[in-house]
Amino acid sequence: MLDPRSEIYTSIEYRPIQPSDLEVLEKIHLSLFPIRYEREFFLNVVNGHGIISWGAVDTSRSDEGRDELIGFVTTRMIAAKDSEIEDLFRYNYSHKDLTLLYILTLGVVDSYRNLGIASSLVREVIKHAASVSNCRGVYLHVISYNQPAINFYKKMLFKLARRLPMFYYIRGQHYDSYLFVYYVNGGRMPCSPLAFLKMLVNKFWSKEEKSIPRWSRCKESTTLLASQNNNKRIISGEDTRCHV
Repeated sequence: MLDPRSEIYTSIEYRPIQPSDLEVLEKIHLSLFPIRYEREFFLNVVNGHGIISWGAVDTSRSDEGRDELIGFVTTRMIAAKDSEIEDLFRYNYSHKDLTLLYILTLGVVDSYRNLGIASSLVREVIKHAASVSNCRGVYLHVISYNQPAINFYKKMLFKLARRLPMFYYIRGQHYDSYLFVYYVNGGRMPCSPLAFLKMLVNKFWSKEEKSIPRWSRCKESTTLLASQNNNKRIISGEDTRCHV
């Protein structure tokens, strides 16, 4: 693959991921993530079945790879009430159908790192979320030791919403997760003492009403399963990361 750092000018364009990207998308995921994604996940991505995605391509390439993926981001739109941060939006009782855009995976091939591609992909996600009138934010998980990813999302003005203790279980050890949110369309974190109190009360009652957690914690095994039920993900791997 052509190394873009050897060129003075490059032309990076962004487009939806399409069926012809299937093979390359699988290959990049395999090289970037220490887990095996099931075929169903990739088929859902390239066919747009419940997943909204964007790919980056380098049109300055003179070879046949000018439309080959060099980066990607995959997302899923979910109901706010089905997320771990449902309580952050309880202040707005007038809207019962609020949604959030959840980032599933984000990656750029090694030879195209540090060119702003990941930032541009995330901006595409934010722009889409803002175009959906009932969407209030983009959110994701980052494992607590992934400092480069933490710094990246802070630079992109994501807000740290909370720390989830022992969210990941990797090679016999528990790790915390940071949950970051980028608010859109008037979404915001509760900031007043009254709003904070309401958030705690709602969270207490929410726990009482739920018989099972809406999102399963990461468990150690060998596969990633993208469940279609209630937009939940069950993720696992030898070195499991819900997000990089």
